[in-house]
Amino acid sequence: MGGAMIDLKKKRIAVTGGKGFLGWTLVEHLRSTRGCANVEIVDLPEYDLREPESVRKMLAKLDPEVLIHLAATVGGIGANQANPGRFFYDNAVMGIHLIHEASRKGVEKMVILGTVCCYPKFTPVPFKEADLWAGYPEETNAPYGLAKKMLLVQSQAYRQQYGFNSVFVLPVNLYGPRDNFDPKSSHVIPALIRKIVEAMGGKKACRERMAEGLSGGGAGEAGRAAHGSDKPLEVWGTGTASREFLYVEDAAEGLARVAERYESGEPMNLGAGREIAIKDLVDLIGRIMGYRGEVRWDPSKPDGQPRRCLDISRAEREIDFRARTDFESGLKKTIEWYLAGGRN
Repeated sequence: MGGAMIDLKKKRIAVTGGKGFLGWTLVEHLRSTRGCANVEIVDLPEYDLREPESVRKMLAKLDPEVLIHLAATVGGIGANQANPGRFFYDNAVMGIHLIHEASRKGVEKMVILGTVCCYPKFTPVPFKEADLWAGYPEETNAPYGLAKKMLLVQSQAYRQQYGFNSVFVLPVNLYGPRDNFDPKSSHVIPALIRKIVEAMGGKKACRERMAEGLSGGGAGEAGRAAHGSDKPLEVWGTGTASREFLYVEDAAEGLARVAERYESGEPMNLGAGREIAIKDLVDLIGRIMGYRGEVRWDPSKPDGQPRRCLDISRAEREIDFRARTDFESGLKKTIEWYLAGGRN
């Protein structure tokens, strides 16, 4: 276990990016599950964290004792390829200003969200925190990953020189309700769900198909014939790459535990400890949704990092954290949220 536990209920907490996918879930978790009465959301348009004066204004107004930094400019492989400069600048400069000004202000504790993209392209599986500096990140998201990685350097440097209590967390790909389903910037799971819905003729058709019980592989030949009109599904890459996914509510629980219990300057992985090939992921989501069309792979598009799966032993040991959500159950909740009218 880590050091003495912080009682979050007694703390003034500020969450940057608190209107976003993970931020919204974490704020709700802190308020509803942890009983925290003083949780403030730091987000646009009120605060532009790329501007140091805006950061100073936020810290002066909210006077947080615990600052959790989730705000980021993010996206899938395509968005990273299209916006390398923006992804580097926004993510680096937000974190640099926040760490610097929070240290000067005397914030009691800061939790910084990194990314699995910090890891080298060919990191041995499972990824251990000690492997972070063993090579260059995967090229398609290197600017984003390196920007986040520099925040670890800054966090450790400020701990060493100024005694600033900041901790750095490396989560895997997140998924769940309220995710970003915009095709221009979404990650793999919401992107696949949206593509399958469109290939099946829309949300209404998909809801009807799932209600008929044709998902889960139970349709048989008659079911496949009846729904042979599904359009082909175009998927980037070869399907051989693997990813690890963490349900957003589990991630919120993990971050709350980090804020409560983790006091080390060493980075901490946060994940589920399991990986799945993209081909198998496509098959699984298609089965849940009852998709019966053809999957067409586009090998001219990048696979991204060959494999991703974290060593989660530090989180288990230091904060007693283990992901609790079964992957298929989490996918069903995500799909149902989107079909019920979720954004994008």
